[in-house]
Amino acid sequence: MFRNLFVLLVLLCVPRVLAQALPDLGDVSATAITPADERRLGESIMREIRRDPSYLDDPEVAEYVNNLGGRLTARSDAVRQEFEFFVIQDPQVNAFALPGGFIGINSGLLLAAQSESEVAGVLAHEVAHVTQKHIARMIGQQGQNQILSIAALAVALLAARSNSQIGEAAVAFGQAGIVQSQLNFTRDNEREADRVGLQLLESSGLDPRGMATFFERLQRATRVYEGGAPSYLRTHPLTFERIADIQNRLEPLSYRQVPDSLDFQLIRAKLRAEYGSPRDAVAFFEEGIADRKFLSETAGRYGLVASLMRTRDYTRARREMTALRKTQNPIIENLACRLADAAGDSMLALKCYQDARRLYPGYRALFYGHAEQMLQAKQPTQVLQMVESRLRSQPDDARLYRLQALAYEAQGNRLQQHRAQGEAYLRRGQLGAAVEQMQIALKAGGGDFYQLSAVEARLRELRRLQLEQDRKR
Repeated sequence: MFRNLFVLLVLLCVPRVLAQALPDLGDVSATAITPADERRLGESIMREIRRDPSYLDDPEVAEYVNNLGGRLTARSDAVRQEFEFFVIQDPQVNAFALPGGFIGINSGLLLAAQSESEVAGVLAHEVAHVTQKHIARMIGQQGQNQILSIAALAVALLAARSNSQIGEAAVAFGQAGIVQSQLNFTRDNEREADRVGLQLLESSGLDPRGMATFFERLQRATRVYEGGAPSYLRTHPLTFERIADIQNRLEPLSYRQVPDSLDFQLIRAKLRAEYGSPRDAVAFFEEGIADRKFLSETAGRYGLVASLMRTRDYTRARREMTALRKTQNPIIENLACRLADAAGDSMLALKCYQDARRLYPGYRALFYGHAEQMLQAKQPTQVLQMVESRLRSQPDDARLYRLQALAYEAQGNRLQQHRAQGEAYLRRGQLGAAVEQMQIALKAGGGDFYQLSAVEARLRELRRLQLEQDRKR
């Protein structure tokens, strides 16, 4: 009884909380939502998602899904905006598109997919929902209530992580109007997203049959999933007619065998190795290697090393790593450097990062790891030089500003430390925290006239942004 009451309270609070957090877009029912408004709405929802513990803030996973998603969007003539792909740490099979080009995918979907083209098929479908303006049209037709429905769905996807009752109830709450009163419209959108998604897969050199294969397996899974269909099917209704339509569109296409990238296999191994019980993960990869169950033995050994690190069996992990590094890949090199650091050999870790970055200078995870290792080696000045150079090409990277703040802290420069931390908060959507850091920076003392003037100007700018946000709520 109390559990059901808690669920009810959560659902009653969702619309009020979201109404306070989301921007006022005016009378959206009177006109189609503009791309700028749609992006602003998406960013408002993403601020909440990024604060949630299930948001997977892992640079390697993020780089992989954004590279795969970017491969699709680069082939679309309809793309007129930036896309951001992100992962939620959740075993359920799900993916979703938010307003403004934000595409989320659950880790469970990455692990359930049997090929890279299957994952790409889901991403292509979600990209098509955005490029075909499905969300914008639905907001335009339904008005402000539809904004709350979409935002409630985003909250539900996170709530389901800790309480399945809340998640399922919130999904029902957030989508009741769409599924019940707009069912035909939704099916039309799903078919159009399938059609456009297949075109994206074909033009990107991926296997368009991956979409059909994955959807067919999900549909079969409805018979065995306890408690009903997988989450993806609750938010993306599948019908036999829809799958038949996909298959008909595939018939004239020539067969194309597309091998999975090693990165796909390594990222799946990383997700399985680094979450859940460490000993269970070791046993899983040991069994897989012994029985040759993996499509990629390299990925299986990567997962074993990552799992052994979690059990602190560094001696065995190093033995396995020697064989693993015969395959050259930045993800493998990053694991080798992390292993050296975890085993307590900081000098070896530092050299590892230096050598790896010469081979893969653009790989972000190696850059972050190298900078952190240099901070441990008490080299903050060199870190600042590295970060400032990188910021010229990645000015919106919150991690870079966080590294900059740590380097300034090591130097004892509190003004610049808090200024940099404020910039990091701003890029994570925490405007209030960013203002607070700028205020602390001004009170910290030190700094010359120009530095103080720059912080004061930035503080005034952030306060103006705060006022604008308050007016739009």
